[in-house]
Amino acid sequence: MSALAMIFAKNGYFISGSDQKKSSILKELKANNIRIFEEQDKLNIEELYKSHGKNILVITSSAIREDNQELKKAKKYNLLIKHRSEILKLLIDEKKSIVISGSHGKTTTSTYITTILSISEEDPNAVIGGIVPLYKKNYNISNSELLVAEADESDGSLVQFNPSIGVITNIELEHVDHYKNLENVIDTMKQFSKNCKCIIANSDCENLKNNIEASKWFSIKETQNIDFALIPKESNGCQIIAEYYEKEKFIDLIKVPIPGIHNLSNAIAAIAACRTAGILFENIKQGIDHLKLPSRRFDYKGLWKNRLLIEDYAHHPSEINASISMASTIIKTKNNISEISPNRLVTIFQPHRFSRTQKFKKEFAKSLSQSDLVFITPIYSAGEDKIKGITHNSIAYELKKIKPNLETYTPNNNQELIKLIQEKTMEKDLVLVMGAGDINMIFANLFLEVINNKPISNDLAA
Repeated sequence: MSALAMIFAKNGYFISGSDQKKSSILKELKANNIRIFEEQDKLNIEELYKSHGKNILVITSSAIREDNQELKKAKKYNLLIKHRSEILKLLIDEKKSIVISGSHGKTTTSTYITTILSISEEDPNAVIGGIVPLYKKNYNISNSELLVAEADESDGSLVQFNPSIGVITNIELEHVDHYKNLENVIDTMKQFSKNCKCIIANSDCENLKNNIEASKWFSIKETQNIDFALIPKESNGCQIIAEYYEKEKFIDLIKVPIPGIHNLSNAIAAIAACRTAGILFENIKQGIDHLKLPSRRFDYKGLWKNRLLIEDYAHHPSEINASISMASTIIKTKNNISEISPNRLVTIFQPHRFSRTQKFKKEFAKSLSQSDLVFITPIYSAGEDKIKGITHNSIAYELKKIKPNLETYTPNNNQELIKLIQEKTMEKDLVLVMGAGDINMIFANLFLEVINNKPISNDLAA
C-alpha cells in the first residue's frame, strides 16, 4: 500500500492514509506530503469529504475488514472504492511488466530482479512487498517501460493481472483463511499463468510441474529439458557457487553472495526473468554480485552480549525450515557473517494468524524442533477473530510430543519474553527471530531496552 501511495503522490495526486504503527516508511510518506492519520476512524473520511467532496478514491486491501470505521463511512458517502489489486493492475497494464507470484520467495525474487535490472542500467519501475536494499525503499519510479511487481496470492486477486512476463516460484497450501485446500491455490495459479504472455515456473516444485503449462522452466536440481538452471557445487554460511546452464548448455560458474538453497532457487528465477526480458548474461552476472536479501529476510541485526541476532519474516513451516537450514549452515560451517562462531540455535517464533496456527500447528512444531532452545510468543492475529482452543501453547504442546526434552517457553507478554531471553540464552547463541507480525518491532525495542539498561517501558511490556 505504501509503495502505491508513493507512486501516485509522485504523479501529483493528493494522498492520505491511516496507520496505527509508527515506522520508517510512514516517515518517508509524510516527507512526501502524504497525510497520515494515526487512527483508523470515520472522522478521517468525514474530514476528507469536507475538503474534496465525492472526488475521492478509496483504496483498500484484503486486510481491511468490512466493519472498519473508515470503510463504512466511505460506503455511506458513496465514495468510489477500489481494491489495491485493481490499482496495481493499472500500472501493470501500461508497462512491459514482470510480475512475481508464488507461495514463498516472492519478495526476495522481486528484489533480485529489480537489483539485476538496476545494475544493468534498466532502472525499472517497481512495486515490492519489502524494502529493497539497493533502493532502501519498497518501490522505484522511473521513465522505463519496465515494471517489476510482486503479486500477492493471499486473496486470489492476482487473477486480474495480465503481465508480459509472469514468474511462479512455487505452490504450497498457504493463507488458509482464504483457500480451503491446495487445489484452490493451484486453480488460482493456473488462472494467473493463463493471463501471462510468458510464464516462467519452477520445475523443482511438483505442484507447479504437474499443474502449470509454463513457457519456460527453471531449476536448481537438473538441466535436462530445463531452460535456465543453477546447479549448486559449493556452499557455506556466506555464499553458494553454482554452475549456470541455458537450455542444457553450460554457460558459466556463478557466485551467489547469499546462503540458503531456497535463495539459489529465487536467484535462478530472477535470472530467468531478466534473460527473458532481453538482458545480456554479462550484465546479469554483474548484477548478481550486488544481490542482497530484502529487509526481514534472514536479516543480520548485529551482536547482543556476544549473541548473533538474525530476523526473518518466516511464518509458514516451509519458510521456517528454510531459515533454520540457513542458520544451521552458519553454525556447522563456522563460515560466519559476524566475528563470533555460534554454537547453538535459539528460535523466537511469533505465530501469524489463528487460522494458520490451527492448520499447521503440528508442522510448526516439527520445524521448530530443529532448534536447541525455543520461545513461542502469543499469536499475531492480523485482524482475525480468535479461534477457541488455539494459542501459542498449541504449538508448544505439539513440540513437546515430538521432542520432550527440548527447552521450550511460551511467554504471555513482552516482559516475560525479555526476562526469559536474558536468563536462558548464552554467549555464542545464534538467536533467530521469526514471524510476519510485529515481532520485528518488539525485537528491536527489546534489545534497545536491554542494551541501554533502561527499565522496561509500559509499551514494551504490554
